[in-house]
Amino acid sequence: MGHYSAYNIRTILILTLGSLTYGYANSVLVNTLGQPGFLDYFGLAASTPHANEVLGAINGIFSAGGTIGALMAGYMCDKYGRKLTMNTAALISILGGGLQAGSVNTAMFLVGRIVTGWGVGMLVVLIPIFQAEVSPPSSRGLLVGQHGVWIVAANAIAGWIGVGTYYSTNMSFQWRFPMALQCLCPLALLCCSPWVPESPRWLLMQGRRAESWDIVSKLHTSTTDSEKTSYAQQEFHQMVTQVELDSRAWIAGGGAWQMLTKPSYRKRMWMGFFTQYAAQATGAMVVYNYMVNLYKTLGLTGGVVLMLGATYVTVATAANFVASLIMDRVGRVRLLIIGLTGCMVFLSLECAMEALYVGTTNHMGNSLGVLFIFCFICFYAGGIDATSYVYCSEIFPTHIRSQGMAVSMAGTFLPTIVFLEVGPTALDRVGWKYYLLFICLTVVDIGVIWWYFPETKGLSLEEINVRFGDEVAVHFSDADGNGRGAVDSKEITLGT
Repeated sequence: MGHYSAYNIRTILILTLGSLTYGYANSVLVNTLGQPGFLDYFGLAASTPHANEVLGAINGIFSAGGTIGALMAGYMCDKYGRKLTMNTAALISILGGGLQAGSVNTAMFLVGRIVTGWGVGMLVVLIPIFQAEVSPPSSRGLLVGQHGVWIVAANAIAGWIGVGTYYSTNMSFQWRFPMALQCLCPLALLCCSPWVPESPRWLLMQGRRAESWDIVSKLHTSTTDSEKTSYAQQEFHQMVTQVELDSRAWIAGGGAWQMLTKPSYRKRMWMGFFTQYAAQATGAMVVYNYMVNLYKTLGLTGGVVLMLGATYVTVATAANFVASLIMDRVGRVRLLIIGLTGCMVFLSLECAMEALYVGTTNHMGNSLGVLFIFCFICFYAGGIDATSYVYCSEIFPTHIRSQGMAVSMAGTFLPTIVFLEVGPTALDRVGWKYYLLFICLTVVDIGVIWWYFPETKGLSLEEINVRFGDEVAVHFSDADGNGRGAVDSKEITLGT
């Protein structure tokens, strides 16, 4: 049974506004690249010299901004707290969306893209950390998995808005309106932030025990008052003792240098980075960002292309939600391996269809090409997307979680800069052969994850330490709430 309350659900859902912000900003350009008004305004028609280079820069610079934002969030989350970092990221995202919607030339649009990348790069690090730190162990996959679900839901929203604006006779409205909508979700997040509590684990790191207990007691409940008190006391005792143990070890071990010198921390860092890198190495972002061009090579044109793109991410939303439901039973590592394997198989089949039928009128071959792309996204969304965010948010101890998540998300943005920057040129010159790179990389990634990655399902954030060879101050079953591990009201109030 999940020990979460209505207060807990409300907090998770408000935080998903940050997920929506990232998802919409990350995908709004996909359909925009199929809008005649956008291509004409910026002179990016296929026959225009250097059009592919500019399109690559527009995508690549967004990821560069995301890298900056991810690393900045890693610092701010620990220094100023999760909530202030969230509000700062929302403001930056609003600024970036406004710059893009009001762009008068390519340079201004590029500035808007990097500013937006900066803001949403902060959010994509922060939101899963925040969600993990307010979620009970038995339901963490479901609750943190909502981050991935709502990212892809935003992709679908952006896709269908693109379909609608494609039929507008106002060429400027075709692309400015979707760009302006980027400001909506971060603005809603700012407005709702008073109802979001600070992370109780961050408060403990600041020595603010009474505030932390007040939040934990509201977040995690069960079917009866006595069970609620017992469960919250057990969890809080484990959090307090683990933070105290980690703080002593952190000081004695030399502080931040331990992220490089301590083997268990190095292991977590490379695993977090590798998880996000492996997700991008499937080729998912290349397939998605240049889907309009892909469908055109299969003989499809006009609004049908945009409709297929919107349907693609709608299917992905459903698959992500299914993943969040089964993750706490199936396990994170198993889902990652299933997802990577499916992506590799169906991208291989897609390459075969393109090699055989691109430029032909073979209806069956081109239809199979579309089908295999949809099979690809089912495995990516159902096995990798939400799962990768959950896994990376939970493998780090509290005192390095924000830095670890920042390094992990650098594993998303750094490869994406390269893959998307060269994408238009590579697809123009070598076509489907570009996807062979992702197939080969995924084969290697499956082996690495299968062999090295520990499972984390069902464990509290503190108990995951044991999977990496670190000490657990007290196991959840030992925090019985009846003496050992009991947290009485006087002790909490005094903050001792």
